Amino acid sequence: MILCTGFLLIVVDMTIVNVALPSIQRDLGFTQSGLAWVINAYLIAFGGFLLLAGRLGDLFGRKRIYLIGLGIFIVASVVCGLSFDQRMLIAARFIQGIGGAVSSAVILAMIVTLFPKQDEQAKAFGIFSFIASAGAAIGLLAGGLITQAVSWHWIFFVNLPIGLVTAVVSARLALALLAAFIVRQATARNPILPLRIFGSRKLSAANLVQALMSSAFLGFFFVASLDLQRVLGYGPLEIGLGFLPVAVVMGLFSVRFSALLINRFGPLPVLVAGQVVIVCALAVLSFGPTSENYVVHLLVPLALLGLGGGLSFPSLTIIAMADAQPSDAGLASGVLNTTGQVGGALGLAILATLAGARTTNLIHDGAGSIAALAAGYHFAWMIGAATVLITLVLTIFLLRGSNAAKMEVQLDETEAVA
Repeated sequence: MILCTGFLLIVVDMTIVNVALPSIQRDLGFTQSGLAWVINAYLIAFGGFLLLAGRLGDLFGRKRIYLIGLGIFIVASVVCGLSFDQRMLIAARFIQGIGGAVSSAVILAMIVTLFPKQDEQAKAFGIFSFIASAGAAIGLLAGGLITQAVSWHWIFFVNLPIGLVTAVVSARLALALLAAFIVRQATARNPILPLRIFGSRKLSAANLVQALMSSAFLGFFFVASLDLQRVLGYGPLEIGLGFLPVAVVMGLFSVRFSALLINRFGPLPVLVAGQVVIVCALAVLSFGPTSENYVVHLLVPLALLGLGGGLSFPSLTIIAMADAQPSDAGLASGVLNTTGQVGGALGLAILATLAGARTTNLIHDGAGSIAALAAGYHFAWMIGAATVLITLVLTIFLLRGSNAAKMEVQLDETEAVA
């Protein structure tokens, strides 16, 4: 309960900001590419500190690291709410990402330790995923309501009661730093990231899958919030309500059905099924008309997106953590979260850039602004669908042996009825 409550704080913050993006852009004068840094500053810090935080949890105590992270997160939330210009908000979001990373890096490891049996672990991860989805729903509704009724500044204060990553410019530097990091970890006496952990084929492949899926999933919400506001003319509350089917369906399947399906069929088939559903949902959205009718064109695909996420992410987590030793559980948790956050940041930057380029080209060719914007957003969703399709192929070829660890303990009739 304590772990899920703390994670709820972090998840609420993630979605509550998405809904407020159009208002933040208007008030602080962000360009569309600059606006992406409101999200990416958080994601980059989150992904960058997860490994260190996970390892520190293994070495110095996961409870202590968890509480320190929550403290940093709450203080940074206050600064975000007080921000009056672009630089202040982006800097505060970066610090907030550090706090989120430090606290959440150890959560999966603590769950694995608390529930060593696979059937109990599946249910625990299902509840954890439900909390994530419930937090997403709360964030969407609260973000829309607070932004519309008061101000976007106040979305960051709701945390208190609960307590292209410049790809072209810095690609060479990033590769050099990555190489230096690998060399250092291979030779250090007490490395932050012992390379032996990647001897597990399951963990390595699951992290690749996590990065690619997150790039499409997180990038979708950023682009979709702009589509709902700039093309369909939705206000903040309407945007929050519009995304609600994703969170509700994802939460329902995470807590109610994912554990049952994983126990019955194993995590790999459930993961594959979820990826297929995500591809279909993004493909349908990408081929929608410019002036979409929400009930006709958006409601079902958004619900399917939630279904796919509710099936995929709990299954992928179980596969990734299956080979982790208790002493390395925090590290494995940190690695998995890192790849998700870094993949999400890269995906958001790439999809936002591609959408903007597509829109600019169409306007240059004489298209109307609304039609050009819609075409750009739909193009980004198509790229997202293609990314998940590639991920599906990688999952089938790289994780085929994962179903051998299929859970043998079945839920009894009482649990099934409940």
